Amino acid sequence: MKLHTLRPAKGSVKSKKRIGRGQGSGKGGTATKGHKGAKSRSGYSRKLGFEGGQMPLQRRVPKFGFKNRNRVEYKVLNLYSIQELSDKLKAGDINIDTIIENGLAGKKDRIKVLGKGELTAKINVTAHAFSASAVAAIEKNGGSVTEVN
Repeated sequence: MKLHTLRPAKGSVKSKKRIGRGQGSGKGGTATKGHKGAKSRSGYSRKLGFEGGQMPLQRRVPKFGFKNRNRVEYKVLNLYSIQELSDKLKAGDINIDTIIENGLAGKKDRIKVLGKGELTAKINVTAHAFSASAVAAIEKNGGSVTEVN
């Protein structure tokens, strides 16, 4: 078998029906589009969501919800991640630059430390926000918390 000898299986490919080629073809005149109406005309394109004049779904269903423009999105960092980072770097201070350099957050991310996981080392952490449980866990081990805006 060679690439230039490949062919579809016999009977699997049908030739395209040639439509609108005169009355003798049996498909002339309206070219299988029926009589009149928008779909029979050239240039017709169905509008997105159009249901033939019936009230479309997106207008039948009521609007709901609210997106707060002023919401501040935080990149979440848990205590176990900070513990791993501290073990890896063997450092007592972890700041925003350290977190970014190690790929735990992006340059433009705001970082919030949450209290999931165990913290065993004495670490001084600097971030944009902290949960109450994270502050308690860090200070319990003798570390300190610094919030930056």
